[in-house]
Amino acid sequence: MKNTCAMLVSATLLPSVAIAQETLANTTNTATDAVPVAFCSAEPVTFSSEALMPKGHVKVEANRTEIIEDTVALFSGNVDITSDTAVISASQAQVNGGGRDLIAKGDVVYQDAQLKVESDSVTLRATEERLEMANTRYQLTGFVGQGAAEDILLATDTGIVLSDVSFSTCPEGQEDWQIRASEISLEKGTVWGQAKHTRFYIADIPVFYLPYFAFPVSNQRQTGLLFPNLTSSSRTGVDYTQPFYWNMAPNYDMTISPRLMTRRGVQLNTEFRYLSETSQSKAYIEYLPSDSDIDGNPDRYFYRLEHQGLIGDNWLLNFDFNGLSDNNYLLDLGSDYYSRADTHLYRSVGLSYYSENIALQMQVKDFEVLGNIADSYRAVPEIKVNYTKPLGDLFEFSIDSELAHFDNALDTAPTATRFHIAPTLAMPLRAAWGEFVAETTIFQTVYQQDNVEGTLLAEDVDRTLGQARLYGALFFERDKSWFDENLSMTFEPKVQYLYTSFEDQTDIGFYDSTPLLTDVEGLFRGQEFTGLDRINDNNQITLGATTRLLDKNNREQFVLSVGQIFYLEDNKVIAATKNQDRSALAAEVDWRVNNNWFLHTDVQVTTETEKVDLSSIGVEYRKDASRFIQLSHRYVRDLSGETIDQIGVSASWPISENWQWVGRTYRDLERHRSVETYTGIQYESCCWAIRLVAQRTLNNRFNARGEQTIDDFDSGISLQFIFKGIGSSGTRRSMLQDGMFGYRQPYSLN
Repeated sequence: MKNTCAMLVSATLLPSVAIAQETLANTTNTATDAVPVAFCSAEPVTFSSEALMPKGHVKVEANRTEIIEDTVALFSGNVDITSDTAVISASQAQVNGGGRDLIAKGDVVYQDAQLKVESDSVTLRATEERLEMANTRYQLTGFVGQGAAEDILLATDTGIVLSDVSFSTCPEGQEDWQIRASEISLEKGTVWGQAKHTRFYIADIPVFYLPYFAFPVSNQRQTGLLFPNLTSSSRTGVDYTQPFYWNMAPNYDMTISPRLMTRRGVQLNTEFRYLSETSQSKAYIEYLPSDSDIDGNPDRYFYRLEHQGLIGDNWLLNFDFNGLSDNNYLLDLGSDYYSRADTHLYRSVGLSYYSENIALQMQVKDFEVLGNIADSYRAVPEIKVNYTKPLGDLFEFSIDSELAHFDNALDTAPTATRFHIAPTLAMPLRAAWGEFVAETTIFQTVYQQDNVEGTLLAEDVDRTLGQARLYGALFFERDKSWFDENLSMTFEPKVQYLYTSFEDQTDIGFYDSTPLLTDVEGLFRGQEFTGLDRINDNNQITLGATTRLLDKNNREQFVLSVGQIFYLEDNKVIAATKNQDRSALAAEVDWRVNNNWFLHTDVQVTTETEKVDLSSIGVEYRKDASRFIQLSHRYVRDLSGETIDQIGVSASWPISENWQWVGRTYRDLERHRSVETYTGIQYESCCWAIRLVAQRTLNNRFNARGEQTIDDFDSGISLQFIFKGIGSSGTRRSMLQDGMFGYRQPYSLN
């Protein structure tokens, strides 16, 4: 049985160690926040403060205790010394001078909130506030970092100093990379480690030497260099980016990233972020002086300013403003905010108000058009007010209203001011077995159009339309056994009757209206256009049904939805798509065939001609998170006058335990050409990773007339080296999400 000797030595024994280690007391993550690094068998060391003593108290437990003349205390056999900051375990210990000095020997283990140390001996001198440990192995608490040191010194004035030391985030005995130094110190008041005469090893091979090296010892944000990115492409040549992160304050920071491109020169990218209790803001600027790959060496730039914040309890202010130097900037230099296929850079400033019954949105919408593309209308400004209120237990009353002014950069284009109001009275009845909705709406719209000379448009337009809608749905469910598996099967039929009166609208311009693509859910929308410039007349019945198979955990195993609109009258609004007695038959299927196979498909078929208007299909085999193969195809008969017919294959598969391959290719069957080819290989261990990626994509550059080329391709190679656990973590999934299309799951099952 252990003997317990409780000594009230108040600031003489181990508490001095706490003074030396205030450095990390408020910055090291707790054990519950520590996340093991992928592939690591060893998790970060944890430490619980619940076992510590109250402040100023020390508890010593041992199998045998001997006190000599009240000045020397000897402890032996399973010695445990617990203070208010640390725990020491040893085979034997000696306390001298009434508790001022401590010497522990034999399988010594020291642990506190910052690190765990195994050593041959520990010496504590309370009057000098120094603790020394010899021949040690250490692990950082809450962080995947470990190493060995000839000596470790903890002192009030110097912090922590490790002599003849090594450090790695790899597990002990599996150090694929390692830092060795004559001295590593963790100074008081900082979360950075400093190393002197540093040699960096990969395996046992020294790679480079630094007389001084600083590195983070926590997962918190800290000022310093981030890991660089090295790529190569026909657009930029060899492309090297070296980010520098500046942690300016707890609520704002900046990342400065010089980028060297052998074909174009040096670009400077800067991102500033600000966060308060009620708002968040970001400013991003890219600047390339004198692009050496373009005649005339023009300066090129891109910027974006974002803000979103509360003003009071119910008001929200937001803006998003951006711009660039030329049409080909995104194609040549890329951006984290826009893809290379974008042709519009949207800008907006908005002020919103929300309450229980009222939603108010005021915003100005603008954009920059890239290339020789027809200019679009800007809403400067647009004000929307929505009001809803229950009327008793059965009815709901709502008003949707809008005031907008539309302008165009072309001086010859018509402009307009539009006011719209739509009061709606509805009777919604909802229950577990289904729902029924009856509603009626009046659409009142007033236009004042300018610059309409020589067009069919009228200066003043007053349009009044009425709409009535009846919608009903039922939910049936039964338990059934399929393939020796107990499942729940649902059947959800729904029907809608929609009537919208007709009024000639050819004297109204197209300011924010374009035809909508329709899926199964869209059949019940009742509107074929975005915006309000065209409201199509309706006299139609929509039929639809959905059936689901649910397992015992209520997970969807199979979902089938079908629907079709039947027109009772011919459409009169010009530009609407109803020119037959029924719409295309729309269907959608999501199927979890088993734990490995998944299928999604949707299709729209014109029943009179039996031609497919739109379809997509995705089939995926997924063995686990790193093993899958996906085949996809999409087809659109007519999208803005063009046919889309593309097939794609994506795959990810481990070559061995640490090697992973990712590949993806998309081909345009209509034009008989490749759209994108992407392949990457990655080696990933517990504490480092290296990634090599090759990519070939359509270029789509704009020529001098602003027209996009469609047959030029860009090829590139990128190499990335990652040290995991000290500022970065390599993941296979990030490779899947790179490129033009990226990886997407082909199904949407709950």
